[in-house]
Amino acid sequence: MEGGRGHGRVQPGADPRIRCDGGCGVSGRFEILTTPIDGLRILQRKPIGDSRGYLERLFCMDELQGLVPGKRIEQVNHTLTAGRGTVRGLHFQHPPHAETKFVHCLRGEVFDVAVDLRRGSPTFLHWHAEVLDADNHRTFVIPEGFAHGFQALADECEMLYFHTATYRQEAEGGLNAQDPRLAIRWPLPVAGLSPRDAAHPFIDANFAGVVA
Repeated sequence: MEGGRGHGRVQPGADPRIRCDGGCGVSGRFEILTTPIDGLRILQRKPIGDSRGYLERLFCMDELQGLVPGKRIEQVNHTLTAGRGTVRGLHFQHPPHAETKFVHCLRGEVFDVAVDLRRGSPTFLHWHAEVLDADNHRTFVIPEGFAHGFQALADECEMLYFHTATYRQEAEGGLNAQDPRLAIRWPLPVAGLSPRDAAHPFIDANFAGVVA
Protein backbone atom coordinates (compact mmCIF):
# COMPACT_ATOMS: atom_id res chain seq x y z
CA MET A 1 0.00 0.00 0.00
CA GLU A 2 1.13 3.55 -0.59
CA GLY A 3 3.06 5.48 1.98
CA GLY A 4 3.99 9.08 2.56
CA ARG A 5 6.95 11.30 1.79
CA GLY A 6 8.67 9.22 -0.84
CA HIS A 7 7.42 5.78 0.02
CA GLY A 8 5.72 3.80 -2.70
CA ARG A 9 4.06 0.43 -2.68
CA VAL A 10 5.27 -2.30 -0.38
CA GLN A 11 7.47 -4.97 -1.83
CA PRO A 12 6.67 -7.64 0.77
CA GLY A 13 9.37 -9.99 1.86
CA ALA A 14 10.17 -12.11 4.87
CA ASP A 15 12.30 -10.26 7.41
CA PRO A 16 15.44 -12.32 8.09
CA ARG A 17 16.36 -10.27 11.15
CA ILE A 18 13.46 -11.57 13.21
CA ARG A 19 13.65 -15.01 14.75
CA CYS A 20 10.24 -16.59 15.36
CA ASP A 21 10.55 -20.00 16.93
CA GLY A 22 8.54 -22.34 14.75
CA GLY A 23 6.44 -19.52 13.32
CA CYS A 24 8.25 -17.87 10.41
CA GLY A 25 8.44 -18.84 6.80
CA VAL A 26 5.96 -20.26 4.37
CA SER A 27 5.25 -23.37 6.44
CA GLY A 28 4.61 -21.56 9.75
CA ARG A 29 1.50 -19.93 11.17
CA PHE A 30 2.92 -16.46 10.45
CA GLU A 31 5.05 -14.89 7.76
CA ILE A 32 6.67 -11.58 8.67
CA LEU A 33 6.67 -9.05 5.85
CA THR A 34 8.66 -5.84 5.71
CA THR A 35 7.50 -2.36 4.70
CA PRO A 36 9.45 0.65 3.41
CA ILE A 37 9.77 1.92 7.00
CA ASP A 38 12.31 0.04 9.08
CA GLY A 39 10.76 -1.75 12.05
CA LEU A 40 7.20 -1.52 10.74
CA ARG A 41 5.99 -4.97 9.77
CA ILE A 42 3.04 -7.03 8.64
CA LEU A 43 2.10 -10.50 9.80
CA GLN A 44 0.60 -12.66 7.09
CA ARG A 45 -1.44 -15.14 9.08
CA LYS A 46 -1.86 -18.66 7.71
CA PRO A 47 -5.21 -20.25 8.59
CA ILE A 48 -5.59 -24.02 8.56
CA GLY A 49 -8.91 -25.03 7.06
CA ASP A 50 -11.08 -27.89 5.93
CA SER A 51 -14.69 -28.36 4.84
CA ARG A 52 -15.91 -27.17 8.26
CA GLY A 53 -14.10 -23.84 8.18
CA TYR A 54 -10.69 -22.86 9.53
CA LEU A 55 -8.55 -22.24 12.60
CA GLU A 56 -6.46 -19.09 12.60
CA ARG A 57 -3.84 -18.15 15.17
CA LEU A 58 -3.91 -14.41 15.81
CA PHE A 59 -0.94 -14.29 18.17
CA CYS A 60 1.56 -16.60 19.84
CA MET A 61 4.25 -15.22 22.14
CA ASP A 62 6.49 -18.23 21.63
CA GLU A 63 6.46 -17.65 17.88
CA LEU A 64 6.51 -13.84 17.84
CA GLN A 65 8.75 -12.93 20.78
CA GLY A 66 11.32 -11.59 18.34
CA LEU A 67 8.97 -8.74 17.45
CA VAL A 68 8.59 -7.62 21.07
CA PRO A 69 11.75 -8.74 22.90
CA GLY A 70 11.35 -8.59 26.65
CA LYS A 71 7.70 -7.56 26.40
CA ARG A 72 4.37 -9.31 26.72
CA ILE A 73 0.78 -8.54 25.79
CA GLU A 74 -0.69 -6.40 28.57
CA GLN A 75 -4.04 -5.36 27.12
CA VAL A 76 -6.50 -6.43 24.40
CA ASN A 77 -9.05 -3.98 22.97
CA HIS A 78 -11.98 -4.53 20.62
CA THR A 79 -13.63 -1.68 18.70
CA LEU A 80 -16.62 -1.26 16.40
CA THR A 81 -16.53 1.70 14.03
CA ALA A 82 -19.70 2.72 12.21
CA GLY A 83 -19.78 4.90 9.12
CA ARG A 84 -17.77 4.62 5.93
CA GLY A 85 -15.09 7.31 5.95
CA THR A 86 -14.88 7.54 9.74
CA VAL A 87 -11.32 8.10 10.99
CA ARG A 88 -9.95 7.12 14.39
CA GLY A 89 -6.57 8.52 15.43
CA LEU A 90 -3.80 9.21 15.13
CA HIS A 91 -2.80 7.96 18.60
CA PHE A 92 0.38 7.03 20.47
CA GLN A 93 1.71 6.84 24.02
CA HIS A 94 4.76 8.70 25.25
CA PRO A 95 7.60 6.84 26.97
CA PRO A 96 7.84 5.19 29.43
CA HIS A 97 4.41 3.88 28.43
CA ALA A 98 5.12 3.48 24.72
CA GLU A 99 3.63 0.34 23.20
CA THR A 100 3.71 -2.04 20.28
CA LYS A 101 0.30 -2.75 18.76
CA PHE A 102 -0.82 -5.80 16.81
CA VAL A 103 -3.79 -4.58 14.76
CA HIS A 104 -6.36 -6.96 13.24
CA CYS A 105 -9.55 -6.31 11.26
CA LEU A 106 -12.24 -8.85 12.14
CA ARG A 107 -15.07 -7.40 10.03
CA GLY A 108 -15.30 -4.80 7.30
CA GLU A 109 -12.28 -3.11 5.72
CA VAL A 110 -9.96 -0.34 6.91
CA PHE A 111 -7.14 1.85 5.61
CA ASP A 112 -4.70 1.42 8.50
CA VAL A 113 -1.96 4.03 8.94
CA ALA A 114 1.27 4.22 10.95
CA VAL A 115 3.38 7.39 11.23
CA ASP A 116 7.06 7.24 12.22
CA LEU A 117 7.68 9.54 15.20
CA ARG A 118 11.06 8.15 16.21
CA ARG A 119 13.56 10.88 16.96
CA GLY A 120 16.46 10.74 14.51
CA SER A 121 14.78 8.22 12.23
CA PRO A 122 15.59 8.63 8.51
CA THR A 123 11.86 8.21 7.89
CA PHE A 124 10.72 10.65 10.59
CA LEU A 125 7.11 11.73 9.91
CA HIS A 126 6.80 9.34 6.99
CA TRP A 127 3.65 7.25 6.96
CA HIS A 128 2.73 3.85 5.63
CA ALA A 129 -0.73 2.35 5.16
CA GLU A 130 -2.12 -1.15 4.76
CA VAL A 131 -5.63 -2.22 3.83
CA LEU A 132 -6.82 -4.71 6.43
CA ASP A 133 -10.01 -6.71 6.07
CA ALA A 134 -11.63 -9.87 7.32
CA ASP A 135 -10.36 -11.91 4.39
CA ASN A 136 -6.71 -10.97 3.80
CA HIS A 137 -5.53 -12.42 7.15
CA ARG A 138 -3.05 -9.63 7.81
CA THR A 139 -1.94 -8.08 11.09
CA PHE A 140 -0.27 -4.66 11.12
CA VAL A 141 2.53 -4.64 13.72
CA ILE A 142 3.08 -1.06 14.87
CA PRO A 143 6.10 -0.67 17.16
CA GLU A 144 6.94 1.86 19.83
CA GLY A 145 7.59 5.30 18.41
CA PHE A 146 4.76 5.26 15.88
CA ALA A 147 1.34 6.90 15.82
CA HIS A 148 -1.58 4.83 14.58
CA GLY A 149 -4.98 5.49 13.07
CA PHE A 150 -7.37 4.14 10.48
CA GLN A 151 -10.23 5.02 8.17
CA ALA A 152 -13.26 2.76 7.82
CA LEU A 153 -13.80 1.67 4.22
CA ALA A 154 -17.03 -0.18 5.10
CA ASP A 155 -20.12 0.81 7.04
CA GLU A 156 -19.18 -1.34 10.04
CA CYS A 157 -15.63 -2.31 10.96
CA GLU A 158 -14.55 -4.42 13.93
CA MET A 159 -10.95 -4.17 15.04
CA LEU A 160 -8.94 -6.16 17.58
CA TYR A 161 -5.76 -4.76 19.15
CA PHE A 162 -3.10 -6.49 21.23
CA HIS A 163 -0.97 -3.99 23.22
CA THR A 164 2.34 -4.42 25.03
CA ALA A 165 1.38 -1.65 27.50
CA THR A 166 -1.82 -0.67 29.21
CA TYR A 167 -3.57 2.58 28.31
CA ARG A 168 -2.37 5.54 30.38
CA GLN A 169 -4.33 8.75 29.94
CA GLU A 170 -1.44 10.85 31.21
CA ALA A 171 0.84 9.38 28.51
CA GLU A 172 -1.46 9.67 25.51
CA GLY A 173 -0.45 11.71 22.51
CA GLY A 174 -2.11 12.42 19.21
CA LEU A 175 -1.63 13.81 15.73
CA ASN A 176 -4.25 15.50 13.58
CA ALA A 177 -5.31 13.13 10.80
CA GLN A 178 -5.56 16.08 8.41
CA ASP A 179 -2.19 17.64 9.22
CA PRO A 180 -0.76 18.97 5.93
CA ARG A 181 2.76 18.18 7.11
CA LEU A 182 1.84 14.49 7.11
CA ALA A 183 -0.31 14.73 3.95
CA ILE A 184 -1.89 11.33 4.50
CA ARG A 185 -3.81 10.32 1.38
CA TRP A 186 -7.00 9.05 2.97
CA PRO A 187 -9.05 7.11 0.39
CA LEU A 188 -12.32 8.82 1.41
CA PRO A 189 -13.22 12.25 2.76
CA VAL A 190 -12.35 12.32 6.46
CA ALA A 191 -15.50 11.95 8.56
CA GLY A 192 -16.63 11.03 12.05
CA LEU A 193 -13.64 12.34 13.99
CA SER A 194 -14.16 12.34 17.74
CA PRO A 195 -13.94 15.76 19.43
CA ARG A 196 -10.63 14.66 20.96
CA ASP A 197 -9.12 13.59 17.63
CA ALA A 198 -10.41 16.68 15.82
CA ALA A 199 -8.76 18.88 18.45
CA HIS A 200 -5.26 17.48 18.00
CA PRO A 201 -3.07 20.37 16.82
CA PHE A 202 -0.95 20.28 13.70
CA ILE A 203 2.67 19.30 14.26
CA ASP A 204 4.79 22.13 15.59
CA ALA A 205 7.88 23.02 13.57
CA ASN A 206 9.99 22.31 16.66
CA PHE A 207 8.64 18.80 17.21
CA ALA A 208 11.69 16.50 17.22
CA GLY A 209 9.89 13.20 17.74
CA VAL A 210 9.80 10.71 20.58
CA VAL A 211 12.52 8.49 21.99
CA ALA A 212 11.70 4.89 21.07
